[in-house]
Amino acid sequence: MKALFSLLALASTLAMAEDARQLAKLPEPAQEVLRQEMLDNLVAVNEVLTLMAEGKVREAGEVAEAKLGVSAMGKHRSKPFDARPGPHMPPAMHGIGMDGHKAVSEFAAVAKTGDRDKALAQLPKLTAACVGCHFSYRTR
Repeated sequence: MKALFSLLALASTLAMAEDARQLAKLPEPAQEVLRQEMLDNLVAVNEVLTLMAEGKVREAGEVAEAKLGVSAMGKHRSKPFDARPGPHMPPAMHGIGMDGHKAVSEFAAVAKTGDRDKALAQLPKLTAACVGCHFSYRTR
């Protein structure tokens, strides 16, 4: 009986661990480019948060726009087609990414004014698309 309960507990744990996110089938080169871009984005978000914590609001806005905002879009255009993530993403996934760039630019515009309180209020929008996309999609 104890073995049965252990087996049921294991089965329950495995079922809960199943990844229910939608698989975005990207060619291997595009997966690698996207993976590196996401790692770079994590570093950029950390830099923005650090600058905000240091009270360097305008600088946080400049970094956000340059590295994550609309200004950062299209950096893979010169790569071979199979290494460009965007064209291989499901349309909704691509849309989330574009919305994320736009939200970052909105944050950046507010931060560049130096208004710390308004910029802080925009910070959750800076990461909302990241969370939404990573929660909804996977590439492996």
